[in-house]
Amino acid sequence: MNSEVKKTNVILAAVDTGEYDIESSLAELEELTKTADGVVVGVITQKRPAFDPGTCMGAGRLSELADACSELNAELIVFDHELSATQIRNIEKITDVRVIDRTMLILDIFAGRARSREGKLQVELALQKYRLPRLTGMGVELSRLGGGIGTRGPGETKLETDKRHIKRRINALEEELKLLEERRNRLRTRRKKDNVLTAAIVGYTNVGKSTLLNALTEAGVLAENKLFATLDTTSRSIELPDGRNVMLIDTVGLIRRLPHSLVEAFKSTLEEAASADLIMEIIDSSSSEAQEQIKVTHDLLTELGCEDIPHIYVLNKCDKGESAIYIPSDLKSVKISALNKTGFDDLLKLITESLPETAKQMKLLIPYSQTALTGRIRENGKVISEEFTAEGTLIEALVDIKLWKTCEEYIIK
Repeated sequence: MNSEVKKTNVILAAVDTGEYDIESSLAELEELTKTADGVVVGVITQKRPAFDPGTCMGAGRLSELADACSELNAELIVFDHELSATQIRNIEKITDVRVIDRTMLILDIFAGRARSREGKLQVELALQKYRLPRLTGMGVELSRLGGGIGTRGPGETKLETDKRHIKRRINALEEELKLLEERRNRLRTRRKKDNVLTAAIVGYTNVGKSTLLNALTEAGVLAENKLFATLDTTSRSIELPDGRNVMLIDTVGLIRRLPHSLVEAFKSTLEEAASADLIMEIIDSSSSEAQEQIKVTHDLLTELGCEDIPHIYVLNKCDKGESAIYIPSDLKSVKISALNKTGFDDLLKLITESLPETAKQMKLLIPYSQTALTGRIRENGKVISEEFTAEGTLIEALVDIKLWKTCEEYIIK
């Protein structure tokens, strides 16, 4: 039995209004199409000062698109920008091929990759919000299908019913996600209270975040050479060279021109970065797009209010040759290969130095009259060695920040 997924022949289409670099965006759209099991058989673009409100492209170019679909056996057209329901309907009528836009393609990938309950809810919420404003055009189409006079009512009634159903579903999804967010906030508060250090792994999609998490912690997270391989937040703890533990949190990959509805839907997973003690920005140093990807990441982190959180740059895939990325010398950076597990000692050292100091290694001689203090050190810190002497307990430990002052008088030089 052949279990191979049937690939869909796809033509990419875009209108270049000069608003962004169309070539880079289309290259990324091709990667997204491959991730969704599509094969790009052609690309059609048109330079225009603005989108045509009815068909996005001009009539001549659309005619060429229709011919290309016929010649290349295309089963799907993917536009590189959001389309209205009217535009989708009109283009489909001219080309006789199914049409989707960039947002719908990303939603399709997300729907196939979300694993956790929360991930699935977020995808559905984004999908319902995408569908709602596009129902109107579909409603007009429904009213016409009946053949004119006397059939408009049922079409409009169905439209209103669909709208009410989607609005109810959006409300239900938002309520359920709110409950999950409250639970995650309680976990965050608990981590802060217990002085659990956290480092959020952020960066563009497909730069090696999951590969790095797996290599450092053997987390077993799906790590594929595909965009959006990981959608669900994964947390794993590792021990640092100074004996402290840090919780590494993997986050969803970012992408150029990520539709706002998707940023909103996935903000809760990205908000792990906003509450972290350290942000580890992973960069594919072998990519010619790296500088632009850094900008996309920074813009979103700024939107989430992460400017004041300590930040390190992890230049991954350094096994692929010399990096052309410029990171100013006053910013903390390290070169690694997550795949080959090289540069990890330097990375762990940089993480240790960059995290706020929450524990200090001390050698103490604590009199037996202060056994309660020894107990608190054991409970809140980490004991390296302990010996009972005539003068008291000789203890070497990572002492929690809350106990530094109390322990100072018992330090042995």
